[in-house]
Amino acid sequence: MKLFTYPSLVAAALAGAVGAAPATASPTAAGLHFKCSSSTKSIDDAAYSGPWPDTWEVTVQVCAARSGATVSAYATVSWDGPGFYSTTNATIFDGAKIRVQIKQAREGDPVVVEKDFSLKGRLEAATSSGDRNGHYRTPKISHRAGPGALGDGVLFVDWHKDGHGYRGYDYTGSPSV
Repeated sequence: MKLFTYPSLVAAALAGAVGAAPATASPTAAGLHFKCSSSTKSIDDAAYSGPWPDTWEVTVQVCAARSGATVSAYATVSWDGPGFYSTTNATIFDGAKIRVQIKQAREGDPVVVEKDFSLKGRLEAATSSGDRNGHYRTPKISHRAGPGALGDGVLFVDWHKDGHGYRGYDYTGSPSV
């Protein structure tokens, strides 16, 4: 029986690590340095006028980074919703989404590219005690953009049976990159 010496154990461990599945690179590990801004809004459930508190606290952090002429952006949405809704099968929204945009930072902030990410199911999900708290990070979007571009985020909610369709809530954009 051959005994492994300490150096051979290290070599075996390294060989095993080399054969292991590669780790997924995070945006920072890929060399991108994201600049972020965060803001919070209190949003009233427009379809409810009863006696219980119905305000949602929603925070959106928007981040952007540049690599040459390509700008990348993503948003992280965190929410704290009221607990008075039904804990099962609650229909609170007809729709909810976060729109991530890459804009040029100049007069009018023209949009270079944008993409919507659905939030309806995530916002309506509840714990057994009725808590509607959570967070979601969108996938990254990327596009070529001139100097001084930024990431931006707009939350759109369409309250169930309020008859007004989507309402938009602008959040603070990232610093320019």
